Amino acid sequence: MNHKKEFIELLENNQLKKTSTRFTVLNILKSRESAISQPELEAMLGKKVDRVTLYRTLSTFEEKGIIHKVLNINGTANYAFCSSSCNEHEHHDEHVHFNCTKCLSIFCLDHTIISPITLPEGYILKSLNLIVYGLCKKCNQVS
Repeated sequence: MNHKKEFIELLENNQLKKTSTRFTVLNILKSRESAISQPELEAMLGKKVDRVTLYRTLSTFEEKGIIHKVLNINGTANYAFCSSSCNEHEHHDEHVHFNCTKCLSIFCLDHTIISPITLPEGYILKSLNLIVYGLCKKCNQVS
């Protein structure tokens, strides 16, 4: 499915240049049901995009609230699309992440919402991340 029009609007709304690297990364992220790490992206992109450009692209997307980062069981950063209500000033990705301990895939469970957290006076919540570990649907069928 071609999402070019959607991506053009997303980049314009975030005052970002429309580069082939950005479109390629957005296409890959959109095509997946699980989050993806930078090394996986590098392998998929091959020689088309260098490591520094990819790192900057992911960092920019994260800063703008286009994607969010979640660490897998090994501490590797993985990236997935943010909700449409996220922006560069605030993220609204208060959902559960599921990390498969067999294939290491990370899935955003968007419909499994984390209850609001009440912090003591003087504390400010910057981000919230709940990771559930277990076997994903695919790995559970193989076991």
